[in-house]
Amino acid sequence: MASAVEAVRRVAEVKAPFVTRGDNSGTHQLEKKLWKATGMETAGQTWYQQTGQGMGATLVVASEKGGYTLSDRGTYLAQRANLDLNLLVEGDAQLFNVYHVIIVNPEKHSEVNVKGARAFAAFLTSSATQDVIRNFGRDKYGEPLFVPDAYVESTPGAGSAP
Repeated sequence: MASAVEAVRRVAEVKAPFVTRGDNSGTHQLEKKLWKATGMETAGQTWYQQTGQGMGATLVVASEKGGYTLSDRGTYLAQRANLDLNLLVEGDAQLFNVYHVIIVNPEKHSEVNVKGARAFAAFLTSSATQDVIRNFGRDKYGEPLFVPDAYVESTPGAGSAP
């Protein structure tokens, strides 16, 4: 499937088990956005089950129940060999979880080590670091755990990295 929203809608329509972390983590917040986009209510539904645990444990429960869940790429790939789960949706922009590096304005926060912050941002967005991110996990899992996406804005030393 190409759409995460359509995937969760179909899961709900057939009342297939959906296992959620239910812990207000970033992954759970993203999941709640997907459900909201469907217009469907999960509260009180017997097919919607909360673990209240981390991603690894939630993947195990989803596998044991023959259900579905929303997972980060790294945890899924690291545990894939021990799970009876397959990817339903991958690559939908709604699933992207981008990490950013932002240098705060030293004029507003004089205690900030702006030189160190710029050096750290330059390190994260450098070609060499992006190559490490691009290849991290590839040797062990056959594909990378993360997808690099750095860009440098017009502000010197500013950038974004996954």
